Amino acid sequence: MGVPHISNRSEREPERWSRRGMLAALGAVPAAVALTGCSGSADASEETPTASARAATKKAAITVTPADGTKKADFAAPVEVTVTDGTLASVKVTGNDGSTPAGTLNDAKTSWTSTTNPHSGTRYTVAVTAQDGTEETATFTTKSPGETFVGYFTPEANTTSGVGMPVSINFSHAVSDKAAVQKAITVTAEPAVEIVGHWFSGTRLDFRPETYWAAGTKITLGLRLKDVQGADGVYGVQSKDVTFHIGREQISTVDLSTKEMVVRRDGETIATHPVSGGDSDHTTWSGIMVISERFKQTRMESSTVGLGDEYDISDVPHAQRLTTSGTFVHGNYWAATAVFGSRNTSHGCVGLHDAKGANDSSVDGYKFYESSMLGDVVIVKNSGDKTVEASNGLNGWNLSWSDWKAGSAV
Repeated sequence: MGVPHISNRSEREPERWSRRGMLAALGAVPAAVALTGCSGSADASEETPTASARAATKKAAITVTPADGTKKADFAAPVEVTVTDGTLASVKVTGNDGSTPAGTLNDAKTSWTSTTNPHSGTRYTVAVTAQDGTEETATFTTKSPGETFVGYFTPEANTTSGVGMPVSINFSHAVSDKAAVQKAITVTAEPAVEIVGHWFSGTRLDFRPETYWAAGTKITLGLRLKDVQGADGVYGVQSKDVTFHIGREQISTVDLSTKEMVVRRDGETIATHPVSGGDSDHTTWSGIMVISERFKQTRMESSTVGLGDEYDISDVPHAQRLTTSGTFVHGNYWAATAVFGSRNTSHGCVGLHDAKGANDSSVDGYKFYESSMLGDVVIVKNSGDKTVEASNGLNGWNLSWSDWKAGSAV
């Protein structure tokens, strides 16, 4: 029968077709496909950018710290700007208090850091431009310090004082980081002279040269205490400059063995006054003292200096303070004229003959008061008492220069 024969042929034809089909298929492969192994690599090079090409087309990415919109930024840290995929062309930081903190770029010009920290409680705008023209603006506000301190200075700004006047600063809060605070304070003089600070306590810092100021000196005090941490969590608030002037030189020497005061101005003796000092039970301090307060008339009570109710005089004339503890050089109208120059009868002060009411220009108390100013030097010797403590009043001149410098924190 024919059926089996047809069936056998159909089984053979696929075998023949398979061999011819494979050859035909291979013969029909286009050249472009056959060369894919070589030409494919070349096409990828033309269509895919290199790493340097990709970097060249990227936009610079600028980051500002503190970040834009920060409300309570740390004022104890610098402002920082960084850039990736580029370099920095300019950075400008402006505070709403008028401050413009400067800064420095690294060598690669990829980062900028302010050389000073931002101020507390201040709003800042940071304007940045990269070399490719990319610009970024950020604003932030620094937090306010929780606790603050100030320095109260002597003498007062724009005043004229005697040659013994130190620059004395009393702080409203005890300072533990004395070095940081002292570094934030400068005292300079014209004509120039070395000036050194000395800490008497955590709340008092005085400045002076080795010897008295020269007559006519101009002194400038620079306070850069704002945001300086004086103690843990306690920051300064002042940033100011003040000037003082030194007038003529007047140095008065009180010898309580002779009971006499010699007043010398600019090297010349201008007056000699008989005086009365402290008696044997209430001796007067010895040493170098500086006039720190002046009163045409003032009340003096013994209870304020630990002497009970021994005296209470409401109108002591021409009183000039020499120590914090209560030593004055002052007029005396209640003692006999003969006392002055012959006996020491006071409770520790230096007294000159005077008149009640403080208006008699003929008496010694009036004359000495009129010739004096704050900062004048009064030296007491042969009093029978020890040298006054340098911290008792503005009397740091009683320390040697080496001892004075030893009290500096820098």
